[in-house]
Amino acid sequence: MTSSVLVALTIGLPWLGALCISFGVRDRSERAQHALAILFAVTSGLAALALLPTAANATILRIPVGGVFGDFTFNPDGLGVFLASVATVVGSLAVIFSVDYMRGEKQLGRYYALVLLFIGAMAGLALTGSILLLFIFWEITALCSYALISFYNDDPKAVAGGIKALIMTQIGGVGLLVGALIVYAYLGGYDISLLIEKANTLPPGVLNVLAFGFLIAAAAKSAQFPFQTWLPDAMEAPTPVSALIHAATMVNAGVYLLARFYPAFAPVPGWTMAVMIVGMLSALLTAIMALVATDLKRVLAYSTVSQLGYMVYAVGAGSILASQFHLLSHAVFKALLFLGAGAVIHAIGTRDLRKMGGLGRQMPLIRTTFIIGALALVGIPILNGFWSKEMVLEAGLSGGPAWIWIVMLIGAGLTALYTFRVVWMVFFGAPRGDDNHGATHAHDATHAMRFALVVLAVGALTTWLLIGPFSGLIASSFGAVAAGQPHELSLTEMIAEVVTAPATGIALIVIALAIGAAWWRRDKLTALGNRLGWLSRMATDSFGFEWINRTIVRGTQAIAGGLRVTQTGALNWNILGIVGGLIVVLAILAMGVAR
Repeated sequence: MTSSVLVALTIGLPWLGALCISFGVRDRSERAQHALAILFAVTSGLAALALLPTAANATILRIPVGGVFGDFTFNPDGLGVFLASVATVVGSLAVIFSVDYMRGEKQLGRYYALVLLFIGAMAGLALTGSILLLFIFWEITALCSYALISFYNDDPKAVAGGIKALIMTQIGGVGLLVGALIVYAYLGGYDISLLIEKANTLPPGVLNVLAFGFLIAAAAKSAQFPFQTWLPDAMEAPTPVSALIHAATMVNAGVYLLARFYPAFAPVPGWTMAVMIVGMLSALLTAIMALVATDLKRVLAYSTVSQLGYMVYAVGAGSILASQFHLLSHAVFKALLFLGAGAVIHAIGTRDLRKMGGLGRQMPLIRTTFIIGALALVGIPILNGFWSKEMVLEAGLSGGPAWIWIVMLIGAGLTALYTFRVVWMVFFGAPRGDDNHGATHAHDATHAMRFALVVLAVGALTTWLLIGPFSGLIASSFGAVAAGQPHELSLTEMIAEVVTAPATGIALIVIALAIGAAWWRRDKLTALGNRLGWLSRMATDSFGFEWINRTIVRGTQAIAGGLRVTQTGALNWNILGIVGGLIVVLAILAMGVAR
């Protein structure tokens, strides 16, 4: 089977599944909906995995569109195929988990259709070679995330979370679209490779606008500073969707954008430092927020933003390899943690950590797999998170300022502290809560949930062994210098580098001290937020950025409300307005080409 066919299957199969479920069996047969969703998700994942051996830095599929839209191209190089594989494989496990989690849901067809559309759009975003088509897929993922976060549309908190996510991420969408138009105006095409090859021919001011505009786009999409507040509010979505957004799709797109365009933007003065600072602030602030949160899913959401900060930091430090390897590790262990949390919530009916405790005895499989994911998140040897996080810290020590590296090291200690707190409050100690709800209703994972959890737990234990072929994929996409390594990195070389690096020993000491402190004060962890006082209050308000982000959302809604008068209710006038706007945009583009 040719690479072009595999690309089409990777993107097209989930979308075909969404159509079949929407117009074929929607709201008719729950069993058929589950079966079709699994079939199309799994076959898409298999197609993406089949692309891995054929990854090449060349355009293998071109769809002529013409005019100012150019050609829609697909370039399945190592980085793109890797991200598509993460989206489809982890997405497949989330779909399998959903069989039990969403059983009996009245709007199951809408749920699966949106999930499959989401997976296909993320695969397309990763595999396309066109900046304009990248933007189109980017916006489809934003639409799907909004619809899925707001899935329980009779819950005001879910609707508010979806609207907030849509508005905040659209800041990034606007920046990406402007960047695509600038590239077309100056270089005559939308090809990503064209921008990377000819970036040095662009006027310095234009390249600066592109570089920092794309950084803003990435920060908004990946919920990085100062846009970090929308992701925790997205926790009102069904938990498999949370796993999908946090581990496989949405938030990975911003990190991918920075990695993809790193060769073009790295020479821009101040860009790499700005990237490192964004990563540092995201990692530190959200780690503090996770430390005082009392909602299980919100703790994991803050953790996602923090770990994405490490990936962004690694890009700024010049190691695409470390950044993407940590993305792989994070995709596995964070999907495991979210699905484990979903199994807990599904069993006991609450997300409040203060109403849990002692659940490990009734949930042995969930407890064991969750702890494996937690150890990987903390960076305990020999799990995947240990190797990738140490590579990130090593890259930062050699490629960035020492003071930022120290802050990231503090973040590693905070990660160990809040992770221990979550594990202890959920699975150990005495049952808490006045109604003792958890102890009464707790049960272990059901069959579909078990399958997803066990597969991900095995992945958390073993994916680090893939560093050899993985580094080959990255090197083939960027070249050795851009990948932050002088050559492809074998397993033995990685082990030797990590074990002998000074950063490793220091990081392990910090982590050990944090875990020791948490164990010493484990009985006080439930009320930790109250004990931290002013810091807890600041963290709860996202250090003031919650107010800023809320103001942006309210302002946008107010503008939209003011523009409502333009909606006449007459279809002909609405179509005239849309067509007129399109003509104006095309005319502007045409004038740019003529010049």
